[in-house]
Amino acid sequence: IDDLAEIDYSLNSLPAVFQPFIDLDLKGIVYPAGNYTGLPYVAAPFTIPDQSNSMLYLAFSEYFFQTSSFAYYTAGAFNITIAEEVKSGKKIVFSFLLQTCSYFNISTEIFGSIIPEVAKYSVTPYPVMLKLMATEIPVISLEQDSFTVEIQGSMEVFAVLPDSTTQSLFTMNVAANTSIALNIFDQKLMGSLCLNR
Repeated sequence: IDDLAEIDYSLNSLPAVFQPFIDLDLKGIVYPAGNYTGLPYVAAPFTIPDQSNSMLYLAFSEYFFQTSSFAYYTAGAFNITIAEEVKSGKKIVFSFLLQTCSYFNISTEIFGSIIPEVAKYSVTPYPVMLKLMATEIPVISLEQDSFTVEIQGSMEVFAVLPDSTTQSLFTMNVAANTSIALNIFDQKLMGSLCLNR
């Protein structure tokens, strides 16, 4: 798939050939790249609703998403450092979290207005660096028209001092539950994200 994960797929059973269709029962397992050890999940059988108004149907089970989540968690893909780097007076935009670009320009002054202890510690405004880390394997559950993702993690906030060293300001635990619904719009697969809690 990429540098972090590989997929192993094989037929679960012989193809079933019927008059109007062919049924291919594939089992796809996602592993951390180069690490084909046992996974903490068991694949459960599932069926696709009987429909016949389209040429092709694809179905993905929770098992596929669970092994994907495990592979990327094991490879450290959910550990992200977000920082602002200053070179020759120019700010660099970082690409993070699955190639999503974001402009990051937060200082201790901004955190100091929210958390008084930070303002007491850092009178001079310094750039801030965030370290985000998943502390457990993200749990993906399939629903009727969407799927939910539960993520447990921590965020550590650092002040970046003039000599390029960092000083930890605070650490907080984060638990998020989101729903993602997929729809086809204008011949494109689109996703909508909703933060449940």
